[in-house]
Amino acid sequence: MMNAARRRFLALAGAVIAAPLVARMARGQAQTQAQVTLRLHHFLPAVANAHARFLLPWSKKIEAASAGRMRINIFPSMQLGGTPAQLFDQASDGTADIVWTLPGNTPGRFPIVEVFELPFVASRRSIVNAKAVQDFADSDLKQEFRDVHPICVWAHDHGLIHARKPINAQEDLRGLKLRSPTRLAGEALRALGANPIGMAVPQVPEALILRAIDGCVVPWEVAPALRVPELLKFHTDIPGSPTLYTATFILAMNKPKYDALPADLKEIIDANGGQAMAATAGQMWDDQAAVALEAAKARGNTITTLTPDETARWRKTTEPVIEAWLKQMKERGQDGGKLLAKARALLAKYEQA
Repeated sequence: MMNAARRRFLALAGAVIAAPLVARMARGQAQTQAQVTLRLHHFLPAVANAHARFLLPWSKKIEAASAGRMRINIFPSMQLGGTPAQLFDQASDGTADIVWTLPGNTPGRFPIVEVFELPFVASRRSIVNAKAVQDFADSDLKQEFRDVHPICVWAHDHGLIHARKPINAQEDLRGLKLRSPTRLAGEALRALGANPIGMAVPQVPEALILRAIDGCVVPWEVAPALRVPELLKFHTDIPGSPTLYTATFILAMNKPKYDALPADLKEIIDANGGQAMAATAGQMWDDQAAVALEAAKARGNTITTLTPDETARWRKTTEPVIEAWLKQMKERGQDGGKLLAKARALLAKYEQA
């Protein structure tokens, strides 16, 4: 009896001693699980809509869905160093875990996604462009973006011409130095008689203040963050769809970083990327475009909308840009005509949705 009691006492004492160790091990394991912190790098200031109304809410959604196990710290305004043109490579080489950038920041490097950036191809609405581009990316851009893990690929709404003088006709563009967002938008502006200046958006305000450029081509959504309605009083809209141009975006993740995530955290990234994220992006761009337009009107700025006949002139004038792209794609061994037809079909599909 004495031996049995002694054994029970020793077992109980051992459990009491071991309990804190087990608890510490459990806490340590939980803390290890919570240590997935990702750095998201992008080029716009924190006051920009893309940061405040899109990337920041998305990061908080990821954190909530993972019950705090995965956090995303956002570094705006190139705070991790480099230039906007280097962002894609930063995702590829691991300088950043996630980047938001424009493929067009490196002209000619991503020729297939350029199909949506051709003149008078894209929709006036971002939600249409965003869904069409993501759909296209799922089937046709895997090889082009093979060096990263694409979370979402999308495009903004219609771009406008913002200038120091009214632009009512093609002739008004002659000789104007206009900031161009992409290679193909630049070619379209050149065909129309302007002098396109390739420039990342963070440089636009200073370039306008120094009068290094006479205007810029950007969508309404980003205009307030760049002080465009303050620095330029004339804005020219191209009515209807297709519109003069759009620019594509990619939210890209470092592949090894993605591959190293536990399966459930990968599922959270995937569930909050793709078409779900593209739809959110498109809606935000469209909503904020309306807000920025009203703000420019309230400042007393002049908003000009091209007539249908003038729009048709611009479309005809820029057709050689499409022809040149088709030729370039053929030289790369790509069927540009097939890609263009598919892009247009997807845009039509989501325009009607």
